[in-house]
Amino acid sequence: MVSIISGILSACFNFGLEAGKSMANTANEVWKTANPGDGEFLFQNNVVYVVILWGGLTVNFIWCMILNAKNKSFHDYTNKKVPLTRNYIFSALAGITWFLQFFFYGMGESKLGNGASSWILHMAFIILVANLWGLILKEWKGVNRKTTYTIIAGIVTIIISVLVVGYGNSLK
Repeated sequence: MVSIISGILSACFNFGLEAGKSMANTANEVWKTANPGDGEFLFQNNVVYVVILWGGLTVNFIWCMILNAKNKSFHDYTNKKVPLTRNYIFSALAGITWFLQFFFYGMGESKLGNGASSWILHMAFIILVANLWGLILKEWKGVNRKTTYTIIAGIVTIIISVLVVGYGNSLK
């Protein structure tokens, strides 16, 4: 159920990118006016992230505050018995890494310009790499064979889907 909801909401992120195309185009035009002869603005899609991610930040912040109040866990942010500095550093590192996927996706999409299919490839590679690392690092050690075969079948399906999308784009 979580994967279905995640897939739908992931598509909504791409809808946001497509809806914000006029913002990206405006940023690109401003860039080209300020830098004549330098071509397209590589970071034009980043301007759209401000709007899209602000919505995600708002929802996540409200949900975290609700959970903190419900679980009475506000004190955990200043609890001296846990390694706060390390926790905050790793938390910031995870957030930066998470954002960088979109940063680099935006750079690539601004050059490729193929909207939905580039988003499909982006999501497919995230799932593919995560599952391959899970297999390599033996995160699935101890599960039954059926589960392992299901994971491998999923990876093969993703690889086939990437090939189909790539072939479909070559027909344009």
